[in-house]
Order: sequence, then structure tokens, then C-alpha cells
Amino acid sequence: MKKLILTLAVLIASAASIQAQDKSLFDTVYERARSVVNNPASSDEEIQISQFKITALNYMTTMVKKRGLKKDSYFYESQAVNLSSFVTDFQVNLEKARAISPAKRTEILKIYTDASKFNPMFKDPDKEKVNAYVNDKTTLTPFCIDTDWEKAYDQATTMAKAALR
Repeated sequence: MKKLILTLAVLIASAASIQAQDKSLFDTVYERARSVVNNPASSDEEIQISQFKITALNYMTTMVKKRGLKKDSYFYESQAVNLSSFVTDFQVNLEKARAISPAKRTEILKIYTDASKFNPMFKDPDKEKVNAYVNDKTTLTPFCIDTDWEKAYDQATTMAKAALR
């Protein structure tokens, strides 16, 4: 619960500072993840989670450019914020599920993994690349990088809420 409150406080503070600095939410999420990865005091868990965010955001921007798509700033900001919220909620709900039972933990893990896999943004045929984190059994972020984070977040949070009742 403390992590959730801390994350929300950071996002609210980020939004306030962004308005003052005219920096996009996308840039803020990206820069915070980069600063965690580059900070020698960061834990392995923090680094791994932040590296996933960087990878997912880089993948998204690369695919938009590669396919010549026209996306406005709302698209990028929405995707970045929903990605960050998705990962944070996953961590919080996984802890709640772990306190209930191993089976409930597995159920929450599947809900979030499936939400990332079954809400693709680009429908990239390179499944090995987009599912690299899903197929890595040691990662803390077993999610597909070809994801519409807004849809995935909505789906996962709805399903996790029902599963944790």
C-alpha cells in the first residue's frame, strides 16, 4: 500500500512539475526510468523494472516511426502513464495475491501477462522479440512489449480487482 501511495504521489508531483517545465509525461516516465537504471544505489529489482519501461517505450517510438504513423502527444503520454501504472498495479496486486495463496499469485501473474499479450498495439509478427520478457522466467516484468498499455491496464485492473475479492 505504501508503494502505491508513493507512486501516486510521485506521479502527481511529476504532473505538477511537467506543467511548470513544459515537459511531456512520456519524457518524465522515460527519464525517471533511465535515472533509476543509471543510479548505482538502485536495487536490482528497481533496475529490472525500469529497464523494461525503457525497452517498452523505445519499442513503441521505434514502431511508430518505422510504420510512418502519425501520433499526437496525447498518444505518447497516455501510453507512458498507463505503462507505468500497469507495472505499479501489477506489483501491488502480486503482493496482495502472495498474501492470499500461491494459486492466487499465479492467477494475478497470468492476468497481467495475458493483458499485455492480448492487447497488441502494432500486431508485430516478430513474436520472439515482443515476447522476450514474457518468455524470460526470471524477469519481474513478464510482459509483451507490443502492447496498447491503456487497454491492457484497463483489462488487467478490472480482472485483478475481481480476482482479489
